Amino acid sequence: MARSIFFLAFALALLSSLASAMVVEHTFNVGNLTVRRLCGQQVITAVNGSLPGPTVKIHEGDKLIVHVHNHSPYNMTIHWHGVFQLQTGWADGPAYITQCPITPGNSYTYKFNVTGQEGTLWWHAHVSVLRATVHGALIIRPRRGRSYPFPKPYKEVPIVLGEYWDADIMEVERQALATGGGPNNSDAYTINGQPGDLYRCSSNQTYKLDVVQGKTYMLRIINAALNNQLFFKLAGHRFKVVTIDSSYTEPYDTDVIVVAPGQTTDALFTANQPIGDYYMAASAYSSAPGLPFANGTTTGIVHYNGATSARPLMPVQPAANDTITAHRFYSNLTSLTTGPHWLPCPVVIDDQMFVTIGLGLAACGGNNNCTNPFGSQYRFAGSMNNVSFQFPSRLSMLEAFHFGVNGIYTEDFPNRPPIEFDYTNRALNSSIPLMVTSKATRVKKVKFNATVEMVLQNTALINIENHPMHLHGFDFYVLAQGFGNFNRTRDSRKFNLYNPQERNTIAVPVGGWAVIRFRANNPGVWFMHCHLDVHLPWGLATAFVVENGPTPETSLLPPPPDLPQC
Repeated sequence: MARSIFFLAFALALLSSLASAMVVEHTFNVGNLTVRRLCGQQVITAVNGSLPGPTVKIHEGDKLIVHVHNHSPYNMTIHWHGVFQLQTGWADGPAYITQCPITPGNSYTYKFNVTGQEGTLWWHAHVSVLRATVHGALIIRPRRGRSYPFPKPYKEVPIVLGEYWDADIMEVERQALATGGGPNNSDAYTINGQPGDLYRCSSNQTYKLDVVQGKTYMLRIINAALNNQLFFKLAGHRFKVVTIDSSYTEPYDTDVIVVAPGQTTDALFTANQPIGDYYMAASAYSSAPGLPFANGTTTGIVHYNGATSARPLMPVQPAANDTITAHRFYSNLTSLTTGPHWLPCPVVIDDQMFVTIGLGLAACGGNNNCTNPFGSQYRFAGSMNNVSFQFPSRLSMLEAFHFGVNGIYTEDFPNRPPIEFDYTNRALNSSIPLMVTSKATRVKKVKFNATVEMVLQNTALINIENHPMHLHGFDFYVLAQGFGNFNRTRDSRKFNLYNPQERNTIAVPVGGWAVIRFRANNPGVWFMHCHLDVHLPWGLATAFVVENGPTPETSLLPPPPDLPQC
């Protein structure tokens, strides 16, 4: 009798879960769009004729189906940034990693479930620099019938921070790749596609949020910028951070939010100030000393209902090189251990890696006509453990893994750098023997369900910089982060194994290190790369090949029959 009652209860729970899930379907038409910004017109690539593209709203447990029709002149893929893609790695989207691109005039349909995740993620193009304008919010609310682990806000508002070039962004990239140098800086930062009052010819389209005094709002903040971390503030107001990268946090009180490219932050604020207008503002956090950057401030307006037209109050932004403020924010976040999807951090490590990340040099190629301060025979390159990632071109890496095709990649990515040196010593930043790297498609193979720990160590080669590193297919625990060279004897005492923050993108401190840990329970090929687009084509990337598990539920499912062909 007891067994019958148990199975009846299980069946009812399963039916209830299935009943609460839905299929959410969207169509993305990707094509040219003429926009007017900064006193001129520019043709950009966009989705459904808007910048940012459409906001996708689902509930945890739903199935998402998105039909992508590529009417643009460029190859296209869409990456669902931060989605685990459990048994649906074919839908992850990075070009030549999990699929070949959707060529102009063709279409592809992404299908996947979103389970065990709540909060704000986003979607963006994962070919070339097209994500500058091909991006949008992906909002995951709690499963129907469930609630947030905090009082429900009066309203939820996506705030997509971006960059705008008063130029053809594809031509900007082509020029950089041709010369082997860095691309031109953007001409403006944007809030929900608009530069705001402080930029020329922009006041008429400044983003405005109407609020009711006394009500609490949740800003779903996304950094969709290509190359810049951003400080975000709202004049006269404080925030309570409740989610980062779709993982709940212990509520964190702050007046400034820092978001690296690829990161998301959900923050509550209460409209508790006198009725009036207040600027929200985003400006650069530029950690690389002496490196030119886009030094502007984008603004939106928080307008209290009943306010008369007066100039909004402006927040005092941190200095662009304020690493202390950035590090304080990044390092003080912790997980909400009572959250609905929280799991304890694994304490037994199966695979330990020490990975240097930074810039270097690779052979220029061609006629050695690169314009490089280290000689025309070199171009800038990014590398991890002195391996500069080379994208395949004739088959995606996931197809090669699934079908056992050799010659697409090698499973010999090193666990340690080939040479140990004083990694953050800026006196070595021009040492050509340390900087020269070679291009290769080398990956790290990991057994299913293994616990992987990575020390991500910045180097000072060429320059020191804060690198936002994004891992596809997983969230990871951030155990600790600091400056200088990582020392296990000293720094392991700082590890937070109780409630470490969980992220999919970590801003490794400038001239410093971060230690992350994840359980490789998701079979497939998962890209790891710097989310500064200036560094991705340079090769600051690698990939993990996670073996299949022992059961169908822990294996990669067969590929869809209509994968795009290279």
